[in-house]
Amino acid sequence: MSDRSIHLGHLATIENPQPQRLPEGENAQPLETIGVTASEKLIIIMVGLPGSGKTYFARRICRYLEFFLQIPSEIFNTSEYRRKFIGTHLQASFFDHDNVEAVALRRKACKSALDDLIKFLKSYVGVSVGIYDATNSTRESRNANVKYLRDNGIKAKVVFIENIVTDFEVMKKTIEKHKKNSPDYKGLDPEDAVNDFLERRGYYEKVYQTLNDDDGPYLKNYDFKKFVVHEIRGYLPLKVCHFVMNLHSLSRSFYLTRHGQSVYNVLGKIGGDSGLSPAGEEYARRLAKYAEDVIAKGEKIDSDGNVTKYDRPCRMWTSTLKRTKETTQFIEHTVSEFTFDNEDKVEWVQFRPMQRRNLDELYAGTCDGMTYKQIEETMPQEFERRQKDKIAYRYPRGESYLDVILRLEPLAHELERTREPILIIGHQGILRIFYAYFMNLRREDAPYVSIPLNTVIKLSPGPYDCFEERTRLMEKSEMFNDGQDEPVTSMPRTINKEQEEYDSVMDAPSH
Repeated sequence: MSDRSIHLGHLATIENPQPQRLPEGENAQPLETIGVTASEKLIIIMVGLPGSGKTYFARRICRYLEFFLQIPSEIFNTSEYRRKFIGTHLQASFFDHDNVEAVALRRKACKSALDDLIKFLKSYVGVSVGIYDATNSTRESRNANVKYLRDNGIKAKVVFIENIVTDFEVMKKTIEKHKKNSPDYKGLDPEDAVNDFLERRGYYEKVYQTLNDDDGPYLKNYDFKKFVVHEIRGYLPLKVCHFVMNLHSLSRSFYLTRHGQSVYNVLGKIGGDSGLSPAGEEYARRLAKYAEDVIAKGEKIDSDGNVTKYDRPCRMWTSTLKRTKETTQFIEHTVSEFTFDNEDKVEWVQFRPMQRRNLDELYAGTCDGMTYKQIEETMPQEFERRQKDKIAYRYPRGESYLDVILRLEPLAHELERTREPILIIGHQGILRIFYAYFMNLRREDAPYVSIPLNTVIKLSPGPYDCFEERTRLMEKSEMFNDGQDEPVTSMPRTINKEQEEYDSVMDAPSH
């Protein structure tokens, strides 16, 4: 279709649709950016055999604490220190506990990691979290590590997190991910890598001792299904505990897309609760086809490389605003029976609509319904403040990006927990936060991420990285006018060459 043939003259005189409002009412005070109230420091000591998902857990915990709670956090992984001292591609026999020379070298790496952890914690006056990522396979080594920390003046709380994998299929999948991504196995034959890894794991199994109640506060995770919590108290340890109980090691993807072009997009206005433009409705149709043909189809590859597609259960989230709900109007909600990994058979509603107010767009307060040009002309001081500090700037009687990060924090738990693909139809300000979180960007960079209209962004988190794939379902040339005129200093910073090419064709900021 060509939007140049669509008559849009009536849009120029449209009255402000029902504006987006905070639930407290028109005269609500601005939301407060509430930080963590804890003042103590915390040390998390990972425990578990190789391939149990310790490093993945450590990375997710650290990312969550830094991004959503703004707590200084750092991981001290003994394998990284060992690789610095000795290198990679070591024989499995290096990890034999009867290998006296190798044990001494490994202890050197452990001590170096602990020394850096101590320096890190001492460098912060307030709350901070250090994560010691190692197998910590014996009670003797765990006690020695805690004693070393105490002897060096660290009085922080210590919590152990142990991953125990007894399910062979779970262990197999975890090991396959490990050997594909671990620096120890880059460039090696996959089968040789797996065999070497299993041999290495065997040496640790000979001496491994699980945590018991004498070790102190701990959280045990059995196969990412069963959790045992012992003596964990306090705001921050319990916050970490709750987050960890939502983690799993299964592969999954999230599909992020903005709503179709809205009436306000065409007019260049921010906020509001307008419906879709004709071009927005066309995008809704194309998104429905993409959801059916791509998101709802999984792929299996056999040993001969043949690809078989199968139907898979999918979820769908929207905000409570009209433009996101209208974007789902052509997506079918078929009912089928699916069998999940725990053997439960469930009658599943495909892409069942789930509206979440947490996903509503950043609220522009008294600027709701205005164009950026109008804000610049009538509220020049507000306009300048936003340009200087976009993440902390709060619209008069409205929200800031920091406010939005706080209200999205509970959904981070949901995204970590969910195993099925999720189609999230949202708003640029919201999707920028999710994108920055999973792509390991600084929270300060989130307001500048490009989330174009008419584009689906597929994010696939892995043990070491998050992989991104963008699919444009509708060209800018097909729209009468995209209405995106955000000030130049607020435009997205290019993340990579692919995005730079995207932005040269379709630049679509709205907040």
